[in-house]
Amino acid sequence: MRQDQEDPYQRRSARVYAGAGRVGRGPAAPPAGVLYDAVLLDRDGTLIEDVPYNGDPEKVRPLPGVRAALDRLRAAGLRLAVVTNQSGLARGYFDEEQMRAVHARVEELLGGFDAWLVCPHDDADGCDCRKPSPGLVHAAARELGTSASRCVLVGDIGRDVGAALAAGAAGVLVPTPVTRPEEIAAAGWVATDLPSAVDEILRRQRAVRPTRTAHGVGTALVVRSDSAGDVLVTGPAIRAVAAGARRVVLLCGPRGRAAAEMLPGVDEIIEHPLPWIDPAPTPVDPDDMRRLTARIAAVGADEAVVFTSFHQSALPLALLLRMAGITRIAAISDDYPGALVDIRHRVPVGVPEPERALSLAAAAGHRLPAGDEPVLRLRDDAVASRPAAVGDPGYVVLHPGSAASSRACPTELAARIAGALSAAGHRVLVTGGPDERTVTARVAAAGGTDLGGTTDLAGLAALVADAAAVVVGNTGPAHLAAAAGVPVVSLFAPTVPFGQWGPYRVPTVRLGDASAPCRDTRAASCPVPGHPCLSGVDPAEVVEAVRTLTASGGGVR
Repeated sequence: MRQDQEDPYQRRSARVYAGAGRVGRGPAAPPAGVLYDAVLLDRDGTLIEDVPYNGDPEKVRPLPGVRAALDRLRAAGLRLAVVTNQSGLARGYFDEEQMRAVHARVEELLGGFDAWLVCPHDDADGCDCRKPSPGLVHAAARELGTSASRCVLVGDIGRDVGAALAAGAAGVLVPTPVTRPEEIAAAGWVATDLPSAVDEILRRQRAVRPTRTAHGVGTALVVRSDSAGDVLVTGPAIRAVAAGARRVVLLCGPRGRAAAEMLPGVDEIIEHPLPWIDPAPTPVDPDDMRRLTARIAAVGADEAVVFTSFHQSALPLALLLRMAGITRIAAISDDYPGALVDIRHRVPVGVPEPERALSLAAAAGHRLPAGDEPVLRLRDDAVASRPAAVGDPGYVVLHPGSAASSRACPTELAARIAGALSAAGHRVLVTGGPDERTVTARVAAAGGTDLGGTTDLAGLAALVADAAAVVVGNTGPAHLAAAAGVPVVSLFAPTVPFGQWGPYRVPTVRLGDASAPCRDTRAASCPVPGHPCLSGVDPAEVVEAVRTLTASGGGVR
């Protein structure tokens, strides 16, 4: 929690019902190779049949397979809590004693939970605990002695997923007949039922734990050739490799160089564009490829770990690595790699990019050391000083642009957002690259300070680190915010899956039409006239999202 913000639990909050004599405590250091240490569960429609305003324990009926699924989580050492909205208390449909009787019956049928977290309010009460506000998630994490970023919440409606994201937790949607189609489209992680959700939770947990150990790694070559955001989300995996190697050399492209210089664990950088990765490639030059191969050979790497995005191939570079004499190569490849790859790893669709990369590092025998959580992070000495002229921390950064225009916020909408935020009392800093100065000037004229073209990536990281929130699309500054633990209002164009590319492990509110026609097209330029995935966002929604994120304690680190 940011120290300059109010603890929401000094205001109206959830009621906590601890189980097994547990008392709240501060987060402990995470063990090595752990994504989650707690699972939070919605009650009605997720654990038991949804009986509206139920105060009768005789009406409690568990959903199929739930008891066995919960027992699997318990056996894996995960702590369990129920987080549930119960507006029937506020409306007088049942009292607290009746609710406790219902919960006792649930535990009789499904086993004990470490805590029950209940919002007793109605929507009109304006509390901070009623989902989709994140209060219940923060309270549950505190009660279980962990942090929200190490929790995964399973629920059956959009409110559940929204509460998880706003707290910085992972959210899994298990749809029922009452789940709206737009809620399913917006969820980054969807499972058919609770047992299926548990299967994937445990699979993801296992995937980042090495089944082999990389011995005697002197120099490791790691590869991530793409934009700044792509390099940033690979950071946890690179730190895992660095924990087991004496020296790490990172091969990246020109667009990712500035981000590469900010990553912990990187000892040396080789910058070279790869024509099978770059979005606007030049023709393949055989002499250029020979020079790259010779440069790689000069590294003398004991192994190479080739990180790619889910739609990219590692095989062209694997061939060059073989020609450079590297004898141990690990990569994700759905295509048959022949003799090009020693450790061929596969990852299901939908896994967040940082976890996808971490699972490859684990397959190669590397894991994050104990105490290093799988979050995005920058080197302290890589972040520039924040310009004094921007004033005290606590402003809102609005970054309307993107290298891919399909993911940028329409200028007219960004201007209205700046005006709405300014009218709500926020100081707004409008940021952008040198080629975006016309846009940032127009946006800032509606209410904000124009910083377009005034900072490099390190300078932008400094601005982001002291923000109360960042309003941004699916582009590099969203990942800078995640690395700083700063909340994100994500104006997310659905050209790529939100579950893979959304801000990672940081409080987030997603806005925009997740079912727009551009969904999953990977289009760099908007393929639909009018940019409908974002043009329908109401600036008032952005103001409310900033309020939710800052009222809930803000950043997580």
